[in-house]
Amino acid sequence: MKKIITCNCMAFLLALGAQAQSGTNSPYSQYGIGLLSDASQGFSRGMNGAGIGLRKGNIANTLNPASYSAVDSLTMIFDMGVSGQITNFKEGATSINARNTNFEYAVGSFRLFPKVGMSFGILPFSNVGYKYQSSSYLDSANGTITKTYNGSGGYRQAFIGAGWLLGRHLSIGANVSYLWGTTERTIQTSSTTSINSLKKDYKATVSSYKVDLGMQWQQRLNAKNTLTLGATLGLGHKLGATPTCEIININAADTTTFQVENGLALPVSYGVGLALSHDSKLIIDADFTLQKWGKIDFPAESAGTNGDYALRSGLLKDRYQVKIGVDYVPNETDVRKFLNRIHYRCGIGYATPYYYINGKEGPKELSASAGFGIPLQNVYNNRSVLNISAQWTRTAATGMIKENTFRINIGLTFNERWFAKWKIE
Repeated sequence: MKKIITCNCMAFLLALGAQAQSGTNSPYSQYGIGLLSDASQGFSRGMNGAGIGLRKGNIANTLNPASYSAVDSLTMIFDMGVSGQITNFKEGATSINARNTNFEYAVGSFRLFPKVGMSFGILPFSNVGYKYQSSSYLDSANGTITKTYNGSGGYRQAFIGAGWLLGRHLSIGANVSYLWGTTERTIQTSSTTSINSLKKDYKATVSSYKVDLGMQWQQRLNAKNTLTLGATLGLGHKLGATPTCEIININAADTTTFQVENGLALPVSYGVGLALSHDSKLIIDADFTLQKWGKIDFPAESAGTNGDYALRSGLLKDRYQVKIGVDYVPNETDVRKFLNRIHYRCGIGYATPYYYINGKEGPKELSASAGFGIPLQNVYNNRSVLNISAQWTRTAATGMIKENTFRINIGLTFNERWFAKWKIE
């Protein structure tokens, strides 16, 4: 137990330190607040992140806080995960690859009171990370103008949540998070002639809260089949951040600074999920989520010549996402055949962007995943699981950069009998 506590304390410290690291090289992370992260855990990654309807006693499912009330009363669950990815970027005949690794999450869960479960941890929220250049030849007098684009940072959330079983079928829950982080974006212009070089620095620091509510209704259909309906609601609000834009004339050593008070906000988000469990062997979960980004104004420079930096409408759009995942285990209690105790998982997904690029809708995402849940055994427990999954994501739109990402997710779920009463015979 001491070793497990030490390992998980180290995991939480690593997750805190990882908030300054970027898990992406995508130029699309320069739009909005960055690329939105998958906040699911290892068991769900193999199902492509589906899980709003998942309700099991041996997992900490942060996708729906109502699920915490199902946590086994005898155990303490710790879940932590890392990922590594390689992305191919293609534009016309040009193709390059980029690699990233990231410590993503650390989550714990336990039974607080009868019918009440609790969870806590650190989850990703968004990532910014890119660097590229574009050049254009004006004429013999003005020469070639080169623009260098850089971005880094992101936002993370430290949360505490609880789920309460109200009766035989209905559970409700809530996550309250501290959302924090900084994003920085830079555009620097240089020229082969005497044209003034300009540098634009954009920075936004967030230190706010986030609230997510959840509900699950579970109904046994017959002796072998159980249906669970899940729903989530994310409360939208202003983040109290003050994004800044500094325009620096390098040749003239002149700086103009713009600030937008209370310039960032979270949208209202909705989610529904339906999960069918058959004979403790098969789970099928289908999720649909909607994030109302279209109602949020976002800070940007005007298209005019004055270059003022202020809130603009029409830069963001509503985001829709559909995920379907499957988990199958032949026989979880088979003590003779190890392969029968492995969980086999797969999933597919589709998502629309939440931003516009030069007035056009950004790229859509197609994704697919497959993975395993491998039980880990020791002398007194075989409930801990090593979750390994692979995910492919294609991000593309006509006339824009195409991205193909192959990601490996590794999650370790400690499920230990901390609260069991041992008997000596």
